[in-house]
Amino acid sequence: MPKITPFLWFDSNAEEAIDFYTASFKNSKIGKVVRYDEAGATVSGRPQGSVMTATFKLGRQDFIALNGGPHFKFNPSISFFVNLETAAEVDNLWEKLSDSGTELMELQMYDWSEKYGWIQDKFGLSWQLNLGRKADVEQLITPSFLFVGKQHGRAEEAVRFYTSIFKNSTISGILRYQFGEEEPEGTVKHAQFKLEGGAFMAMDSSLDHAFNFNEAISFSVDCATQKEVDYYWERLSKGGDEKAQQCGWLKDQFGVSWQIVPRVLPEFLQDKDPQKSQRVMQAMLQMKKLDIAELKRAYHGGHQ
Repeated sequence: MPKITPFLWFDSNAEEAIDFYTASFKNSKIGKVVRYDEAGATVSGRPQGSVMTATFKLGRQDFIALNGGPHFKFNPSISFFVNLETAAEVDNLWEKLSDSGTELMELQMYDWSEKYGWIQDKFGLSWQLNLGRKADVEQLITPSFLFVGKQHGRAEEAVRFYTSIFKNSTISGILRYQFGEEEPEGTVKHAQFKLEGGAFMAMDSSLDHAFNFNEAISFSVDCATQKEVDYYWERLSKGGDEKAQQCGWLKDQFGVSWQIVPRVLPEFLQDKDPQKSQRVMQAMLQMKKLDIAELKRAYHGGHQ
């Protein structure tokens, strides 16, 4: 399991979306599907038996999807950059993702790419498709942050903040706008970095965008121990929105959402004994930062 996994918040169409994405991308598959039990349905208001979460792979990139309700909507503040090596692959994927989607940047030649386009698919998720060499971007799909509005000009700060927290992290390169270009001098035109070996990108934009980071896309951090949970919670939440802290979720100082998840939690929530899973669910709902000992106590009915 990767250390950091993009987590996508859907209303009631996660299953449909996953089918669409795995049919659109090569070498893709659906993993574990968890459905709402009685307790989960009561708390969430979702239909009992409907999909709660599902894991899936697109290429080598892992994702988690949630049917969480209508509270959050995808927007281009976080998109997924797809680097493809042939024009035919770009055209084919563009055609599939364009079905009932919205073109944000036309698929064509730009100064930086022989072929590039930005599309928002029918579920609202944003994709940047690029014709490029595999050596330029090691991953097929790379999460990309767009810093706009109040967060504009903070892309480099965020890159350095994240790489200072996660192990096995490096900054591959930061390209800044120069004097006379279309954006303020010194802001980030493009940055590429790695967290726990996985690639990420970041950009600044001073344009008047009607969106910013929200919980529709978060990043789940897998933690083996309480020490890890404490470490990531303390560092990522520093300067963030305390009101957004609940059930293992936090919002950092840039507005990006993270989930600090003990490895035992999915196992407990998926237990075949509904009483055990319901007790864990109820315990989790009372927490901000997740406490492994308390989750275990709930799982075992108050006994260790």
